[in-house]
Amino acid sequence: MVFSDLFFLFVFIPAFALCYLIANLVDSKLLSTLTHRSCLSKNIIIVLFSLIFYGWGEPIYVFLMILCVLLNYISGLSISRQHGKSRKIALILGLICNILILGIFKYADFFANILCNIGLNVPAPNIALPIGISFYTFQSISYLIDVYRNESPVQKHFGNLLLYISMFPQLVAGPIVRYDTIAREINDRKVSLNDISEGVYRFLIGLGKKVIIANQFSEVADQLLLNGINDLSTTGAWIGILAFAFQIYFDFSGYSDMAIGMGRCMGFHFNENFNHPYCSSSITEFWRRWHISLGSFFRDYVYIPLGGNRHHQFLNIFVVWFLTGMWHGASWNFIFWGLYFGFFVMIEKYTILRVINKIPKVVLHTYCLLIVLFSWGLFYFDNFDNLIIFVNSFFGNTVHLSDITEESIFFNNFWLWIIAIIFSMPTRTYASKLLSKSFANNHSALCWTKTSFRVVISISILILSVALLVGATNNAFIYTRF
Repeated sequence: MVFSDLFFLFVFIPAFALCYLIANLVDSKLLSTLTHRSCLSKNIIIVLFSLIFYGWGEPIYVFLMILCVLLNYISGLSISRQHGKSRKIALILGLICNILILGIFKYADFFANILCNIGLNVPAPNIALPIGISFYTFQSISYLIDVYRNESPVQKHFGNLLLYISMFPQLVAGPIVRYDTIAREINDRKVSLNDISEGVYRFLIGLGKKVIIANQFSEVADQLLLNGINDLSTTGAWIGILAFAFQIYFDFSGYSDMAIGMGRCMGFHFNENFNHPYCSSSITEFWRRWHISLGSFFRDYVYIPLGGNRHHQFLNIFVVWFLTGMWHGASWNFIFWGLYFGFFVMIEKYTILRVINKIPKVVLHTYCLLIVLFSWGLFYFDNFDNLIIFVNSFFGNTVHLSDITEESIFFNNFWLWIIAIIFSMPTRTYASKLLSKSFANNHSALCWTKTSFRVVISISILILSVALLVGATNNAFIYTRF
């Protein structure tokens, strides 16, 4: 089940909302006291619907996720009760369990193939990858480390830890939510009408990004880079990879918007995961704006513990970007993709970042976009023969520099490109500032205008998205496979 699915929108969400509303009444009328506000019934509903959501396609992996939660629950309690070296041993054992589970399900085939290539006859187990295992494993790891560092309280109730890891809005494609971000809200939260309004609007913005923009670009990208790879011209390579650049951004940021919006409706406040990354002036800045939760995870749990900027900086950056590539998939192209970015991040530390204020913004922005654009080619192609064809076409080493069919694909989707460019920038922020300036002396008119604008936008997005989803076949989120 995915968020941009008619069943999810018109059956799962209404059923969940009804049950959650009843649970809220039970909590407020029967279980809450003058000194304590209960969330027990609401939490039970969240867990039940999260398990249904996760098990919809592959029920067997629900038990794997519950087992992982149980292991981390026991590890967390053990860490909190131990002292000295025993405490560190408990942490290490917990981390090993998480990494081992992730390694078996995600990387066993990859390493088996490597061993076969060097002459060792190791059969590939061909284990299906559980959806979202990279995300909930990293959340589990962050929980254990934060408990060990005394940055978060240990969770003594298994059900609450299960809720944190399995919560369906962020379960299968992030953002990677730190435990301390929502630890207090698990048992003490209140949802206002403003929360629901903001949450629904944010969800619909994400739905529009996914269905109206990302899905359309996926057809353009696949038509050129997948189906037309053998006849790809230079123009086709650039159009195709531009389409994929917009697809992956609006797909993933759309999912994050939907997750943040649903969390807000339930009283949870997830951190932002994207901040208009295509507006960046350097690769370093790009990765402060793209998949923020993953970047902060590697910074706080890998880069800084290894020594950060203080010791062995080159090695630390190499390790972080190698792991970033590996996290995205068990394939060499993802490893090269990660190291590719690591190379530019390292180079920037000794060059561009030292004189960045002296370089024209347009030059920096163009440089960043070109580096990022080519990186999506490394990301897209896990077949090296196709990657080589793309690289040759991208740099003009091809029989045809242009093709009328590929050009028509671009111009037939002209308005889609315009919309993508506009909404890759902080357009909503600009519009909000413009409205605030226009109604600076009339607060009620400002509120009425903003509310009306949001209602019109929300209804329009919902109607158009539903129309596009009817009969749609290409609707999966890219990052659910990681």
